[in-house]
Amino acid sequence: MTGDLARRLVTDELWVLTEPLLLPPFTSRRQGGGAAPIDERMVLTAVMYVLTSGCPWRMLPPWLEVSPATAHRRFTAWTEAGVWQRLYRVAVRDGLAGPGEFGWAAVIVKAARLRAGQVPAAARCGPPKGTT
Repeated sequence: MTGDLARRLVTDELWVLTEPLLLPPFTSRRQGGGAAPIDERMVLTAVMYVLTSGCPWRMLPPWLEVSPATAHRRFTAWTEAGVWQRLYRVAVRDGLAGPGEFGWAAVIVKAARLRAGQVPAAARCGPPKGTT
């Protein structure tokens, strides 16, 4: 993994919690071909970068060494598998975030839900203009 920012996005503590929650790793196809395996931690780092920075998928920086398509595909698969909610539950269980606490785990889950379009439009946009 390259860069100090990458280590801050996916700390060893976060990786230990997240790794068992992720989908099974890449397996090659019997007939050959397909993409080479990619480091799951680096993919998680790319996803965390998008979730915490608001960066569009297509603008992932090259130092992440993950294609935007791969990052988005894994994000979608992890979202459908409920990884973000399970990560939050594990973080609460291990005392790293309290229930209802707006800590890092809650931020990640909320950002993931926003990216996945699972939060109502009103919650994404805030109050209508002129109502405050």
